Amino acid sequence: MMNAMQQEQRYGFEVYPKRELTIVRGEGALLWDEQGKEYIDCAAGVGVANVGHGNSRVAAAIAEQAATLITCPSVFYNDVRGRLMQTLVELAPASLERVFFCNSGAEANEAALKFARHASGKHHFVCAMRGFHGRTMGALSATHKYRDAYEPLVPGFKFVPYNNLDKLAAALDEDTAGVMLEIVQGEGGVRPATVEYLQGVRELCTERGVLMIVDEVQTGFGRTGTMFACEHSGIEPDMMCLAKAMAGGVAMGAVLVAGNIQAQVGIHGATFGGNPLASAAALATIDVLRDDDLPARACAVGERFRVRFSANMPARVRELRQIGLMIGIELKEKSRPHLEALMERGVLALPAGPTVIRLLPPLVISDEQIDAVVDHLHSVLA
Repeated sequence: MMNAMQQEQRYGFEVYPKRELTIVRGEGALLWDEQGKEYIDCAAGVGVANVGHGNSRVAAAIAEQAATLITCPSVFYNDVRGRLMQTLVELAPASLERVFFCNSGAEANEAALKFARHASGKHHFVCAMRGFHGRTMGALSATHKYRDAYEPLVPGFKFVPYNNLDKLAAALDEDTAGVMLEIVQGEGGVRPATVEYLQGVRELCTERGVLMIVDEVQTGFGRTGTMFACEHSGIEPDMMCLAKAMAGGVAMGAVLVAGNIQAQVGIHGATFGGNPLASAAALATIDVLRDDDLPARACAVGERFRVRFSANMPARVRELRQIGLMIGIELKEKSRPHLEALMERGVLALPAGPTVIRLLPPLVISDEQIDAVVDHLHSVLA
């Protein structure tokens, strides 16, 4: 009889760079493999498990909703979906008044691009070098890498250096529908935008009649120390794309849209978008984030990490970039061997490009666990 690893190797249509590890259980910021070995999880499902693995409140909400109603298409109204829409709008920047639900970050970005073209009657978009917005054809067209094998992609996309307002201004033309940016570039190496840049983009978009679309797929729901990362700069976007941590691990995405953007019935859809099961999980996740003040915890634990790691900065490190519990350690060499060494020591981390170690632990990670992560990093990078 094959084990789980053998089954995936035999039957999976493999597109992922697999690691030799089978995860079977999780609790809080910890994971266990099939042999019972414990790991500190600094991947969190690529920034998904912000409230931790096996959260009892989220699990209870899922179980209760599963026994009540799992699916309800958006051609009908639903009580749980409606509550989640209201909750998100109340949490979001004041410019955002409406919600479209889908199933992932790529889907959210796809929808935002369609909405921008539909609302503006324009066709061009300006995006950032090193930016990542997903792997479906429209989202990939807005993404700076992973493109070559799939061209021709959707036309009309320009790329400019991140944090360079002059280059962005020069790229705008009379047919520009929108500017799509991450508040912190995740796959691009954990690179935050400056407050001045984001405020400048907002002013520029308003002046030129261009929609500002922010991709908060990875930064949303407490990751950077605020519920949404755009709060650090005080900007109010025209659209905000969400996913990952929204529903505590259940697949869900959303686009929050400004009140002045209109849509016609039938221009887009998603069969599973806003289903009652995912909506119940999201409501419970948001309750946990607020009741336990996890954004503030992300800020405090992230600062603890920064201070302890910087106190003995390994010579291999070129730069540490940290905002809340979104952490990038840029090395002077390839990161992959060090990621494997960390895994052997019981710490799971991610790459962000070839030379960056990315840490996205659950926001419930304890002080002792984050201290252990720092110690293992120091040992591995020594």
